[in-house]
Amino acid sequence: MQFRCNTKKLAEALAVAGRAVSSKTSMPALEGILIRTGDHQIILQAYDLELGISTTIEAECRSDGEIVLNAKIFADMVRKLPGDTVEVKSDDKLLTIVTSGAAEFTILGTPAVEFPELPSLSDGASIELPENLLSSMIRQTIFAISTDESNPIHTGILFELQEKTLRLVAVDGFRLAIRTEPVTQDGSFAFVVPGKTLAEISKLLHSESDEKITVTVGEKHILFDIAGYTVISRLLEGQFLDYKSVLGGNTTAHARVNARALTDSIDRASLLITDRLKSPVRCIFESDRIRIKCSSSIGKVYDEVSAAFEGEPCEMGFNNRYLMDALKAADCDEVRIQLGGPLSPMKICPPDGDAFIFLVLPVRLNADG
Repeated sequence: MQFRCNTKKLAEALAVAGRAVSSKTSMPALEGILIRTGDHQIILQAYDLELGISTTIEAECRSDGEIVLNAKIFADMVRKLPGDTVEVKSDDKLLTIVTSGAAEFTILGTPAVEFPELPSLSDGASIELPENLLSSMIRQTIFAISTDESNPIHTGILFELQEKTLRLVAVDGFRLAIRTEPVTQDGSFAFVVPGKTLAEISKLLHSESDEKITVTVGEKHILFDIAGYTVISRLLEGQFLDYKSVLGGNTTAHARVNARALTDSIDRASLLITDRLKSPVRCIFESDRIRIKCSSSIGKVYDEVSAAFEGEPCEMGFNNRYLMDALKAADCDEVRIQLGGPLSPMKICPPDGDAFIFLVLPVRLNADG
């Protein structure tokens, strides 16, 4: 195998594909990237048996072949090469020479036959979405996924399509995030994508681009075609929370407040909270404002934010990080807050409609404070 290509493009492709390389494995091939020469291009693939990333870049291919090279070593080599072009040449014994300018590296590769084949989704159902829309929907839900591996299904995001409405749902036991958007796609499906996969997808998506990307879903895997990269992932199995059952409940009060102002106030109150000194942030909802209080062994803080409030006054306590995560994800100037009492979840919505719904569970407050 022998090819020559642009150094910068190869370095970029290796950096992205490298995110799917296994860090702990008994299979040496999974620590590498498969390189295969094609018709005026090379194909790069990485796969950790759960997440796979592949891409192609233009290249001058002088002889066909395929090899697996250690992902970290090869990527570091290419990233630090001095020339604009790089030449890679492997012999029958897998000895590989990487040359650029006056620099030359020699490394030993692994046979390509030891690299596992990526799953095929030739019979899957597809949906097209604008890049910026998928980026927004993931960003507004991924903060609420669970990190508890004892219930793996909630370490991902539920994708649900019904009646031309796409809905993403994440839950971790303390908060719930729902993002809804009308689409032109017919059909009905529901599947759960691992949070790790969606974190990598987010890095590839351009939040300002309305270019269409294709999402293909099979029985056990999902495939995203994004800007020259193909990302394939296994789906999570299990029974996802019946989120609709937790959306009910009586609303006894509601408020409209500037999202940034409330976030900044919670942030200031958080200065007295550390991993060692945990304390809830108290939110007192009343007539025309929300009063913010927090106390710990370090000291006390008081602040208040103007709000349009209607209903019964209410005092609630929250985990500061959970509340700030939801407010930051709102991505709008004003939010609508619905309350059902001091021990019922706070519901955060846009000023109008229900494009997103964030539920944050309160914590039980002591009588003092």
